[in-house]
Amino acid sequence: MENLRRSNCPISCTLDILGDKWSLLIIRDIHYANKHRFEEFLQSKEGISTNILTDRLKKLDALGIIDKQKYSAHENRMNYMLTERGKKIIPILEGIINWGLENIEGTEL
Repeated sequence: MENLRRSNCPISCTLDILGDKWSLLIIRDIHYANKHRFEEFLQSKEGISTNILTDRLKKLDALGIIDKQKYSAHENRMNYMLTERGKKIIPILEGIINWGLENIEGTEL
C-alpha cells in the first residue's frame, strides 16, 4: 500500500487508513454483526456497492486490519476476520457509538 501521508500527525495518519465512508462499517459488521463473508457485508443497510466493498476489503487486508481465509474449494470464497491489529480499533468504534447515541437523536444499536 502506498504511503501517502499528509503529515506525521497520528490523527491524520489514522484517518488516512480508516477515514473513508466504509472501512469502519466493515469492521463494525465483522465485530458486532458477526459478518464474515462478502455477501453478508452487502446485506448491511448502508448499501455498499460490490466494487467499493472489494476495494475496501483488499485495503484492510493489505494494512493487516483484516485477514482473509478460504471457506470452500472455490478460490474466491473468503471469510474475513479481524487481526489483532484490527481488534485494537474496537475501542475507537465503541467511542463513536457512545458519542452517537448520546449526541445524535434517533441513533440506535
